[in-house]
Amino acid sequence: MLERKGEGAVLTTMRRLWKRARTAYRLSGDRGMSTAEYAIGTLAAVALAAVLYKVVNSGPVGEQLQQLIERALRGPF
Repeated sequence: MLERKGEGAVLTTMRRLWKRARTAYRLSGDRGMSTAEYAIGTLAAVALAAVLYKVVNSGPVGEQLQQLIERALRGPF
């Protein structure tokens, strides 16, 4: 077990480190995504959705998906 003097020194050091971390966080100014980052993320999601829509609605893929669903529905319960 730590001595009383040692405990006080450890607590003081921990408080000092916590205060530094808190100050660094406040001064960083980066607290989340900016509007431009949201816009780019939204555009990327929409582009991916459009590509997936085209792939799923293409002839061969659509037929395979339909066959898969029919097989699943015909399976034993």
